[in-house]
Amino acid sequence: MWRASRPRLAQLRASFFRLLCLLPAGVSVRSADMQRATDNITIRQGDTAVIRCYVDDKVSKVAWLNRSNIIFAGEDKWSLDPRVDLVTKGQLEYSLRIQKVDVYDEGPYTCSIQTKQQSKTSQVYLIVQVPANIYRVSEDITVNEGSNVTLSCLANGRPDPSITWRLLNPSAETLEVGEYLEIYGIMRTQAGRYECKASNDVATPDVKYVNVVVNYPPFIKLAKSSETQMGRLGVLQCDATAVPKPEFEWYRDDKRLSNMQGITIQIVGTRTLLLVANVTEDDYGNYTCVATNRLGRHNASVFLYRPGTGRDINGSACICLSMWLLVLPLLLPLLNC
Repeated sequence: MWRASRPRLAQLRASFFRLLCLLPAGVSVRSADMQRATDNITIRQGDTAVIRCYVDDKVSKVAWLNRSNIIFAGEDKWSLDPRVDLVTKGQLEYSLRIQKVDVYDEGPYTCSIQTKQQSKTSQVYLIVQVPANIYRVSEDITVNEGSNVTLSCLANGRPDPSITWRLLNPSAETLEVGEYLEIYGIMRTQAGRYECKASNDVATPDVKYVNVVVNYPPFIKLAKSSETQMGRLGVLQCDATAVPKPEFEWYRDDKRLSNMQGITIQIVGTRTLLLVANVTEDDYGNYTCVATNRLGRHNASVFLYRPGTGRDINGSACICLSMWLLVLPLLLPLLNC
């Protein structure tokens, strides 16, 4: 950053103070009402830092150093960095200004002052903070249910950022704190969008997202029978959950059904409908819907039945009350035994 000589620090300081004696006295500066002997200034990357040094009328020479490098001697600029200049207010201030501060500007800065009686220094340590930045995050992934999953989120910043993980479901609870999120035996309920947030309180947290798709075999969650009069339209329904999306088949006994005269099969997403137009006596009975994907299959039975035969909407048989009244007297003697 700075133009510098290479001798040891002690030798440089000795040479520097000899140099001060040779400088013209045209800088009628004052000092040494300076900051504490050692102080810290914290600045965010990209902002402007002003390192203060206040003087009084007893000072004859003054200069700024960065580590072992001379930045300014009086008003003569030794640094080649165009971002650096002096801030002076009359003869009371001799401050150093650095624009667009970056991490390589961090370090000690020394305001050196020479009076007729002695030489004094005031050192300020410049701390540069960098907002959190996620530079690497896991790509979107697809896994089978029961697999182990590791998500990674790497970030940098000054100070080091903290990293938190959340699954963006309605509760959005924090799952883990750290660069890696381990999920053992992932379940279908753990699929979704995962948020990685890196924060170090320097600026707005950096956020990245990972989509996790969990494959699982089909499960028919709704099988709906139909009570239909002859001559009317009968509608049988099956709804399934599965990833990947399931394929459907319909069977009557062992015969696979297809779109043919009087029968229409509809598939919309994870739902299938079997439509029987103009129901006849031969259409009544048991039907089976089958959902399949590459991970497995699941089936369910539904019924197309005439009104009054006592089949519920889930396809299970119900014995009507009148039948129970007929059968119950026959069962009583057996129960008494």
